Amino acid sequence: MVMHDSPRAPSSNDIAANHYRRIAVAIAYIQAHFKEQPSLETIANAVHLSPSYLQRIFTQWAGVSPKKFSQYLTLEYAKSVLAAQPIALDDAAHQAGLSGTGRLHDLFVKLEGMTPGEFKHGGAALTINYNTYSTPFGQIFAASTAKGVCQLSFERSAAQARAALKTQFPNATLRCTSDPFQQSAIAIFNKDWRQPECIKLHLRGTDFQLKVWQSLLSIPSRQLTTYGHIAKAIHQPKASRAVGTAIGCNPIAVVIPCHRVIQASGKIGGYRWGQTTKAALIGWEAAQKTQSHKRSR
Repeated sequence: MVMHDSPRAPSSNDIAANHYRRIAVAIAYIQAHFKEQPSLETIANAVHLSPSYLQRIFTQWAGVSPKKFSQYLTLEYAKSVLAAQPIALDDAAHQAGLSGTGRLHDLFVKLEGMTPGEFKHGGAALTINYNTYSTPFGQIFAASTAKGVCQLSFERSAAQARAALKTQFPNATLRCTSDPFQQSAIAIFNKDWRQPECIKLHLRGTDFQLKVWQSLLSIPSRQLTTYGHIAKAIHQPKASRAVGTAIGCNPIAVVIPCHRVIQASGKIGGYRWGQTTKAALIGWEAAQKTQSHKRSR
């Protein structure tokens, strides 16, 4: 008798990712038309879904309705967050880690750079594990060395992500396998970080880039800041443009929360993995805050 493996039941992240592919179209529409405050029917019609179906999958994914979610993406929302919750970026911006009481603010992150020899020889002494994972925002590509996670990025193609990793580390040994470093980073999408945890990162970058990336770690979850605030935090107040460039080079999505940096005007601004993904992350975190408040009552 021939035995067949039973198909793997889809995980909650698989389902969320499948919904997100549809929801992303709705988010893009909301971004383009937020000034009109479109109704549920208008959004559903624009993305060729019934209002009831869009309402159901959107609420399952974000925990709030499309109408409520759209409020989190408006220019007015971004401005109100910046005005009501000014971000105090202090000496923590110059430290390798940060602990606190918030969801991601509890995170301990230790940045470890490569040795000059590892840079020079293209990672010849490195073994890099890599794998792809389902998240509420689609597939994410994770890569890690013996020291920690070196890449966490939203990618449409795992093959292209692997090729880019090979270009960056041409002499490294690449293995398609999961490891605890990757899993601790991926857990950020489905775990409430109530207790201090440790995600180790293995980053390569200039001194300036590392300072900027470290500074991002002091932005509390569900809050926003500006490029100018980050520039002041690293004591280079006139370097907003350079800060933006460094943020655009951040190789670690979500854990190093570059999506929380927006323009001083309140506009969302650019993002390495697409403006729709950035807007979705901001709205998703705001929605989690709403759900957290409801549970605490």
